[in-house]
Amino acid sequence: MMSHTAELSEDTVRSTLAKVRTPEGVALSVSPALSGVVVTSGKVYLSINIDPAQARAWEDVRIAAENAVKALPGVASALVTLTAERKQAPAAPAAHSHGHGHAHGGAHGGAPAPRGIAVPGVASIIAVASGKGGVGKSTTSINLAIALRDLGLKVGLLDADIYGPSVPRLTGVAQKPETTADGKTMLPLENFGLQLMSIGFLVEEDTPMIWRGPMVMSAISQMLKDVKWGPLDVLVVDMPPGTGDAQLTMAQQVNLAGAVIVSTPQDLALIDARRGVAMFERVNVPILGVVENMSHFICPHCGGRSDIFGHGGAHAEADKLGVPFLGEIPLHMRIREMSDAGLPILISDPDSPQAAAYRHVATGVKAALDKATAQTRQAPRIVIE
Repeated sequence: MMSHTAELSEDTVRSTLAKVRTPEGVALSVSPALSGVVVTSGKVYLSINIDPAQARAWEDVRIAAENAVKALPGVASALVTLTAERKQAPAAPAAHSHGHGHAHGGAHGGAPAPRGIAVPGVASIIAVASGKGGVGKSTTSINLAIALRDLGLKVGLLDADIYGPSVPRLTGVAQKPETTADGKTMLPLENFGLQLMSIGFLVEEDTPMIWRGPMVMSAISQMLKDVKWGPLDVLVVDMPPGTGDAQLTMAQQVNLAGAVIVSTPQDLALIDARRGVAMFERVNVPILGVVENMSHFICPHCGGRSDIFGHGGAHAEADKLGVPFLGEIPLHMRIREMSDAGLPILISDPDSPQAAAYRHVATGVKAALDKATAQTRQAPRIVIE
């Protein structure tokens, strides 16, 4: 048996891919379309970057590559995805003539950029993002999803934070997803009345996620288009933190109905939140609003309030940028304890003031989403090419 660490390597995989031919007859191993190979713990991830117009011709190549890699000794699983980098249409001059203003998404003028990933059965996709890690984005995502469910919507949650998936821990779900009869589509897991998917359901919790940039979008793409979502009114996507290539590609390739930006009140976090707003504006994604997380600390003993990270900074920043402010979430021990236990505060203590804070945010998100959806109704679906 081949040792995962000693013999299964990128060179081994590339040697096998030399036997796979592109539609032009070139070995895939030397084709410029092969944008990345990652080997980790017996799992192999490949990304093939193609012209969307040639997707049908390349699908046979994708299947052949996946089968060839799976046949290698020591390979536990293989994921081969087709990706496409689309040229972004230049922004209308008016988008920059008045600063950030109140005009976002389609309001900038011109048709939205074409998207490359279709999600049948999902009416709207919203991203929960942050300019940096450690601001409580994942906890906000799960509680927002549950609060939207309580508003009568059918909701799914996609954990797109590839490097640090949190949804398995936050929901208490640990089993592996099942597939449809043909084995080509995964079925989302369910808990709390939500449809759930996370890379954390597919790998062990302590597995290091050392992936190159193109692989991140490949994995997210797989969890969007190869999962039997729906019917859903809203799919909440817990984005990777930051504003790098993976986040920008996600915003460009997925027809997002809007984005929620999570920040803490201190100046450094607000700088990163500002970058997050700018990134989504750049690709014409509406900003549904800003959430100030860890807004203030409530002492569990005396009930006193302390503004550990300052207070009101995210509200002021939202006003400065001309985007909605959705509300404040306190830094409270109960939120942390219940999140670690896999019972979000909206499940474990739905009548608490902390749960009410999330419900307030969800009400604002739904209102902003309804408005944004109405403005972009001319292009509600994504097209697979």
